Amino acid sequence: MDSALVIGGTRFIGRQLVSDLLDHGYDVTLLNRGTHENPFVDEDRVDHIEGDRTNDSALEAAVMTADPAAVFDCVAYQPRDVQAATRIFADCAAYVYVSSGAAYGREDIPKRENETPLEPCTREEATDDTTATYGKRKAEGDRAIAAAAERGVNAMSVRPCIVYGPHDYTARLDFWIDRVNRFDRILIPGDGTNIWHRAYVDDVASALRLVAERGAAGEAYNVGDRRLVTIEEMIDLIADALETTVDIVHAGPRELAAAEIELADYPLYREYPHVLSTAKLADLGWESTPPETAMDQSVADHLASDRTGRENGPDRDAEARVLEILDTV
Repeated sequence: MDSALVIGGTRFIGRQLVSDLLDHGYDVTLLNRGTHENPFVDEDRVDHIEGDRTNDSALEAAVMTADPAAVFDCVAYQPRDVQAATRIFADCAAYVYVSSGAAYGREDIPKRENETPLEPCTREEATDDTTATYGKRKAEGDRAIAAAAERGVNAMSVRPCIVYGPHDYTARLDFWIDRVNRFDRILIPGDGTNIWHRAYVDDVASALRLVAERGAAGEAYNVGDRRLVTIEEMIDLIADALETTVDIVHAGPRELAAAEIELADYPLYREYPHVLSTAKLADLGWESTPPETAMDQSVADHLASDRTGRENGPDRDAEARVLEILDTV
C-alpha cells in the first residue's frame, strides 16, 4: 500500500498516524472539517479535503478524489459512522476503525479480543453522544466491522487503552507532569499500585498501519504498552524525565474525604485494574516503545506546550489540607 485517507488526522492519534504513514512511504489525504490547525499544511505528500465525516456525500467525494488504498477512521463515534464507512470504502484495500478498550463489557484481566465480551448497545444508546455510552457505541462499531467483513470488506478495528504522548489535548498525563515539575511532595490516590493500562501514541499509530497492512478482515487488535506501570511507577518515570526527585505520599478515601476529594477525582486512576492483552497485535510484528522513552518524549512535549492539566484533578490547596492531616498521623 502506498496511499492512505485519514479521517481526522490533525490533533492527537490521527496526527501521529499521519507522521508514521509518511515515514513509511505513504501519500496521505486528510478528511476533516478544518476546524483545527493542520500541522501538515506545508507537507507536499499530504493533501486535505474539507468535509464532515458524518455526511455520507463527503465520504463518497473523498474516496473518489483520493482513491486511497487504506482508510483510517479516527473520528467514528457512533455505529452509523462505521456502517456508512464500511459501505463507502468497501473497495479499498483496507479500512481500519479506531475503537477503544472501553468497548469491553467485562472486567477480565487481561481483556482479550476474541474472549472478553463487548458492551451491549441499544438503539437509543447507539445515537447518543455522551461519555456514558462511549464504550457501548465503540463496541457496536466493532460489531459493524465484523458484519462488513462477512460481506467481503477488508475492515478491521484497533482498540487502544488510555492513550498518552505528545499533543495529547486531554491533558490527563499533563496533570501529573505539572505536579512533579512544581512540587517535591506528590499525593497519590490509594496505595500506588493502581494499574490503568496506557498506550503511547506512537505505538497506536504504528499499530493502525500494521493492522491495515497485515491484519485479518473482521478482527480487532488491542494496543497498549507492552510493559505496564503502576501509577506510582508512572510518577517515578516522570521524575526521571524531569531529572528530579519527589516524595510520594499515599492517601486513601478517608484522608482524601477530609478535603472533599475522591479517589476517582484523579486522572489516570481506576479502582479496578484495566489491562488489555497485546499478544495478537505483537504477532503482526508490532513492537512497543519502552516506557522510559515514551515518558521522556511526553515530558518534553509538555514543557514545550501551554498545557497544565490542572483542570483534570483536585486543586493543590485541597491536597495541602490532606498532606497536613497525614503529617500529624
